[in-house]
Amino acid sequence: MSSEPLDLSRESNDVGNTVDKAAKWIFFSCALVTVLTTVAIILVLVDGAIDFFSEVSLVEYLTGTEWNPRDSADPSFGVLPLVWGTMVITVGSALIAIPVGTLTAIYLSEYADERIRSALKPTLEVLAGIPTIVYGFFALSFITPIIQLFYPDVGVFNALSGAIVVGIMIIPMVSSISEDAMSSVPDSLRNAAYGLGATKFEVSTQVVLPASLSGILAAYILAISRAIGETMAVTLAVGMLPQITMSPFAEMQTMTAYMVEIGTGDASVGSIGYMSLFALGLTLFLMTFTMNLGSMWIRSRYREEYQ
Repeated sequence: MSSEPLDLSRESNDVGNTVDKAAKWIFFSCALVTVLTTVAIILVLVDGAIDFFSEVSLVEYLTGTEWNPRDSADPSFGVLPLVWGTMVITVGSALIAIPVGTLTAIYLSEYADERIRSALKPTLEVLAGIPTIVYGFFALSFITPIIQLFYPDVGVFNALSGAIVVGIMIIPMVSSISEDAMSSVPDSLRNAAYGLGATKFEVSTQVVLPASLSGILAAYILAISRAIGETMAVTLAVGMLPQITMSPFAEMQTMTAYMVEIGTGDASVGSIGYMSLFALGLTLFLMTFTMNLGSMWIRSRYREEYQ
């Protein structure tokens, strides 16, 4: 009679151990899928890029100032015009999104009451969920006409319109992540500052902001990485003319816009134009990967300092 509860207990433990082992392997398989997908993407890009650089000099690719792969007589593969267009959009959008997003995060974290925060933050999340092609049409139909009111000579496609719309698009990323970082700052730091006679503005800018710097800087880098990889909005707003120019009103082309153009065009598989997709894809991957590594380093570095 006394052995039955013991047997039931053993059976229950065996079943629990089996479930734990099965769950472990299921979770491991899901994690492995993400790793293998990343590895597969890298291998595909590297393999295609090797074929491209077997026909095009790496020096020409990195230092050339003309990008014209469709010229059958004398094609040129200098990536600098595409990199320039990408960086103009990235820097322009960062100049818009970083201050606006940071100030929005400070307001949500330190100034807004619960009723306003509960309404404003979901609105920002909805803004983040709008398809990027809609942002592109918004730039064409709203932002560019406003620019043309002040500068009538500006064409339909211009870098300024693209930078503005991408900046609007990444504001929710900056504000949401920064607000989460500020909200995680212990209230004891705020109360100590208030006890010393600090105002709310001083607490926000001299206590909360430095204490949450790791999360804020990570938000900046992630938003900039998003801007670098943006495709449809810049394709519609900025245009498809690769050139190096200092005018923000000129038409340009980003790396992603070229990839859309050539990927949906009539370039035959195996042609040099088609293989340039892999070189550009690898370049974009290295740029965003480097920035994400920087984001991780900043998080770990300043987290140790403030926490």
